[in-house]
Amino acid sequence: MKKYGVNELRQMFLEYFESKGHLAMKSFSLVPHNDKSLLLINSGMAPLKPYFTGQEVPPSKRVVTCQKCIRTGDIENVGKTARHGTFFEMLGNFSFGDYFKEESLAWTWEFLTEVVGLDGDRLYPSVYLDDDEAWEIWNKQIGIPAEKIFRFGKEDNFWEHGAGPCGPCSEVYYDRGEKYGCGKEDCTVGCDCDRYMEIWNNVFTQFENDGNNNYTELDQKNIDTGMGLERLACVVQDVDSMFDVDTIKALREAVSNLAGKEYGVDDATDVSIRVITDHIRSVTFMISDGIMPSNEGRGYVLRRLLRRACRHGRLLGIDGEFLVGLADDVIKGSKDGYPELEEKRAFIEKVVAQEEEKFNKTIDKGLNILMEMEREMVAEGKKVLSGENAFKLYDTYGFPIDLTIEILEEKGLRVDQEGFAEAMEASKKIARESWKSTNYMGADATVYLELDPKMEASFVGYDHLEFDSEIQVLTTEEALVETLKEGQNGTIFVKETPFYATSGGQEADRGVITYGDSEFVIDDVIKVLGDKIAHIGHVTKGEFNVGEIATLQIDKERRELTARNHSTTHLLHKALRMTLGDHVEQAGSFVDSERLRFDFTHFEAMTKAEIKKVEEIVNREIAADLPVSVELMPIEEAKKTGAAALFGEKYGDVVRVVSMGNFSRELCGGTHVKNTGSIMAFKIVSETSVAAGVRRIEAITSKGLFAYYNRLETTLSEIAGKAKTTPDKLEERVENLLKENKALSSEVESLKSKLAKDSMGDVSEKIERIGDFAFIATAVEGIDMNGLRDLGDQLKTKVGSGMVVLASKNGDKVNLIAMATDDAIKGGAHAGNLIKEVAPMVGGGGGGRPNMAQAGGKNPDKISEAMAKAKEVFTAQVV
Repeated sequence: MKKYGVNELRQMFLEYFESKGHLAMKSFSLVPHNDKSLLLINSGMAPLKPYFTGQEVPPSKRVVTCQKCIRTGDIENVGKTARHGTFFEMLGNFSFGDYFKEESLAWTWEFLTEVVGLDGDRLYPSVYLDDDEAWEIWNKQIGIPAEKIFRFGKEDNFWEHGAGPCGPCSEVYYDRGEKYGCGKEDCTVGCDCDRYMEIWNNVFTQFENDGNNNYTELDQKNIDTGMGLERLACVVQDVDSMFDVDTIKALREAVSNLAGKEYGVDDATDVSIRVITDHIRSVTFMISDGIMPSNEGRGYVLRRLLRRACRHGRLLGIDGEFLVGLADDVIKGSKDGYPELEEKRAFIEKVVAQEEEKFNKTIDKGLNILMEMEREMVAEGKKVLSGENAFKLYDTYGFPIDLTIEILEEKGLRVDQEGFAEAMEASKKIARESWKSTNYMGADATVYLELDPKMEASFVGYDHLEFDSEIQVLTTEEALVETLKEGQNGTIFVKETPFYATSGGQEADRGVITYGDSEFVIDDVIKVLGDKIAHIGHVTKGEFNVGEIATLQIDKERRELTARNHSTTHLLHKALRMTLGDHVEQAGSFVDSERLRFDFTHFEAMTKAEIKKVEEIVNREIAADLPVSVELMPIEEAKKTGAAALFGEKYGDVVRVVSMGNFSRELCGGTHVKNTGSIMAFKIVSETSVAAGVRRIEAITSKGLFAYYNRLETTLSEIAGKAKTTPDKLEERVENLLKENKALSSEVESLKSKLAKDSMGDVSEKIERIGDFAFIATAVEGIDMNGLRDLGDQLKTKVGSGMVVLASKNGDKVNLIAMATDDAIKGGAHAGNLIKEVAPMVGGGGGGRPNMAQAGGKNPDKISEAMAKAKEVFTAQVV
């Protein structure tokens, strides 16, 4: 047997099943699409779930893939044994209601023995205890001796996950030889040793479990197979484990070379080498799919794997940062099967380098503190690190709890994990009970309760886009601090700020805060606890300290675009009242740099004419280049001037009145243009209902509007190109195409009818006599219901007196029709009653009148039985 490499085996598998009519699909991303049940793709069938459940139509009824997968359920065991790994590739061939057990098992055998060249005498199939069908296929058709086929129970050979599709499975084991065995006399398939390795699993999805272990046969039976590529390579290359197959071995050796240590000499060294080898594979593939390090979800999985690899590098004595070079080795070994790795090489390198550098800073500090805690434990004769100290390492210094546990376990010590969990919950409880909720990072920004109540900030952004101001307070996400360093998330409070905080429907400004070479990027700006303004973001360079005079710079273009959209809401409000009536009140709004959203009270959908009129009014006032002025005045005085106030909004004694010429006058604290002409133009893109009596308008202006029309123009040109014409002649071309389509459709229907009639041959040979009447029941291919009716009318004239029953297979659907002549009806025939009894035979239902009835079904395999049933029913009706 030739010892094929991993990349060869992958290609061989895909090409083999392509030769069997399968569509070879590229591996799906590790990020699940519309599947909240999974954090990461962990099997070959996982991304194909919509095809198995019927939510989506597969691109082919036969599919083959090599899917990249990650499983982290046993991450603590990775490295400790040669069996465990987080990243693997899963080979799989799938049938969605097409072939079933016979083909699946035959192809399994053929691929393993004839394509790969495995010795058939060393292959042992297993089947589910009650699956006699699979047993017969292996034994009678493929020729496996009965003593080599193993029957196992549900735990081993039945695939199900609660309610839903399920079914038995058949696995194939390979005898790797005595050198991999346990030496016991009764060692055989199912033994826990490494001799008999399960390499391929064929799942036969043929039942539906109702959740209470009541099983019904599925109309559409599916095939879902899986074979680990690394496992197959182990067998083919006759090596001990996945870490010894060609591509992974090359990576393993690269780790050994970096460490200057030989693999297979020392157990502790081998563990670290395996951890790094496995984890850098996962990390490289995850980043290539857009997953970024973070403190939650799949981002945390990535960060955890990276950090474990970093730490084991230190245990091996590797100096400095080393993971980028190993990521390059992963790319080199796998880019043939996954070209996206090469395409995103620079991005992968950057993310790995940044995260490794960041963690090296964290781990140095954390390790020193942990060592001090260890010394105290030893001095006190303790073997368990308190949950309080473990949480302090995690909460204050960002040291991962799993690393704390792992480090102490290696020294015969452990962590009070229950105490750690209690400390974590106590921290969360304090947060839930005392902190004010915000939208930032999906967390409760309760740290702001610790701010000095006397502290306040002035907004100077109406007059300044850049301003120097003293830093009053710095916070992380958990505590007040004196310093914020590079890589940290946090909040900066200053005395004066040009940054507009989210309020009144206007999104906050974005920009940066700088001090010398240090930079803090603003992610959001919010008002907290009265007049305090929180600049939330992250330090990208350097550090910031309380008391420094920093420079605050907003994104000028974003501010201007947002101002244009905000000013437009004022014009829109007035235009709606002019068009629809004085009952219109603003019920909410949202404006940012890209669009505007305006909710208003109105009780029916606006007509096209009303929408057009509103657009015309707003654009007229924009073109008028109205001056925009701002005045501060007592609220009562402002109301007397006719200034509109937002319904439900709370205002102070002195308010800000924004006027646009003599057209619009509103109370508003947002930022605005200096004159309406800078808005350029306005377009409503949608008008919808959001609640009873409340409508919503989505609209765009200036830059957003130009982008909108550019997209429309591009789309129009592309459509015109496909229609082989120019945009100015597209309407005429479409009208001609519609006429042509109508004529062709008519011609196609005629041809279908003719083909169906011709395919039936001499009808007279198929007509039977039942009692006093003629009867014909026959099947045709690819005829829709209209075609069946036409064909039925033609056959009725042939029959003369009696009943016509027709069935047509259309893909995986069935159309049924029955027609009876008047004299046959008088004799007892009833087309509707006949269809009611026949339709269930093909998995459908229907009915109709005595003279004509129709039905649909979803089981074409039962058409012949349905035709026999039709004859039986008609006979009972007329004889």
